[in-house]
Amino acid sequence: MERACYYFPVGLLLATSLLAVGTADIITDKSALVTLRDHIVSDPHLIVAKNWSISSSVCDWIGVTCDSSRQRVMALNISNMGFAGTIPPQLGNLSFLVSLDMSNNNFHGHLPEGMSHLRRLSFMALSNNNLTGEIPSWLGVLERLQYLALTENNFVGHLPANICDNFPNLKELDLSRNLLIG
Repeated sequence: MERACYYFPVGLLLATSLLAVGTADIITDKSALVTLRDHIVSDPHLIVAKNWSISSSVCDWIGVTCDSSRQRVMALNISNMGFAGTIPPQLGNLSFLVSLDMSNNNFHGHLPEGMSHLRRLSFMALSNNNLTGEIPSWLGVLERLQYLALTENNFVGHLPANICDNFPNLKELDLSRNLLIG
């Protein structure tokens, strides 16, 4: 009987710790998305202004899809929403993100190196924005990428000769309508 009394508090502590870890993870996801929201300077359809509220779960936000068992952000699809702004490095904190579609908006600036932490990413579409700079070399660490579209931006510089070697699973790559050479 004494053993049962001893194990109960240990089991309760373990269950509480696991619950706290899950809560911390969704808080990390929420923080990343709030930072993205704060970097959006134009929201003509008031999507983030009306829907991306810190008082609601990010899993209920327009454009956000969560894994039902882990309650982690798996997909972010904010394409065609008329947003303008920059992409914050904190977006890379969405560690369970598999699909990212921010195409057909007016995001500008460089792709932040923080996005190199999106190691589960298999789909990334950032076409039809005003992104600038060189195609970042850190893209090569995203080994699970199957689809990469950076079409119609303002990327410049040389196209790495071995770009496809860095993506063993890549099925589709579109870098057209940029200012790339090579």
